Amino acid sequence: MKIALVGATGTAGRATAHAAQQAGHEVIALSRATGIDLHTGEGLAEALNGAQVVIDTSNAFPADPAASLVDTFSDVTKTLEKACQHAGVQHLVHLSICNIDHPAFDDFDYYLAKRAQEKVLEDSSLPHSIVRSAQWMEFALNPAAVTQTETNVKVQNWLIQPIAVETVAKVLVQTATESPRNRQIAGPEQIWLPELTQTYLHAIGDRREVSVVDPVLDALAEGVLLAPKNAELLGPTVAQWAEDQTPTNR
Repeated sequence: MKIALVGATGTAGRATAHAAQQAGHEVIALSRATGIDLHTGEGLAEALNGAQVVIDTSNAFPADPAASLVDTFSDVTKTLEKACQHAGVQHLVHLSICNIDHPAFDDFDYYLAKRAQEKVLEDSSLPHSIVRSAQWMEFALNPAAVTQTETNVKVQNWLIQPIAVETVAKVLVQTATESPRNRQIAGPEQIWLPELTQTYLHAIGDRREVSVVDPVLDALAEGVLLAPKNAELLGPTVAQWAEDQTPTNR
């Protein structure tokens, strides 16, 4: 199968490209680096020519920090949806985030933007799948919740149920080869983010002290990021993932 991958240079994009190639698919990698501008649509229609499926793992943030994130993400998804329709793409698989519609995130621009993207697809006649993922294990040092110095790592006390990005990638590729359906995926165990960070640092031989700080939203410590009831719980465990991060296994 010929799969066009949007956002191919990001963390999820790189993993998805690898998973698709390992499964024997032909991958068309689309990103700014390959001359694709999701904001203007430049080069997009031509790049999708011949693709049967599109997987979207992009995060097309606006160049202007004052621009509306919700409008930007919505417009990008509309541009991609129209290009898919024009190119005769049979299925669009969109990567999203679990629990973005929880009221705790009603003032959180990034989650509002992800909601807007889903709404564009829900209103479209294009066959599509929305795969909502829990936070990734690779989130261990994400600057959204982690502040680092040479001697200390401060981590917000989020309660999460993380999934390995390699697992997310395999699910995206599997979904692309099946009939359109929405899915929610998470890891098999709950963990506090500082513990995940400490586990990762230990695995890579980083001995910096981890300090726990309060989350920016109280709800982040109250379970709003845990797996929804209908989510598929998929391994590896945090311990198994951390073992794969050790220098001898990289």
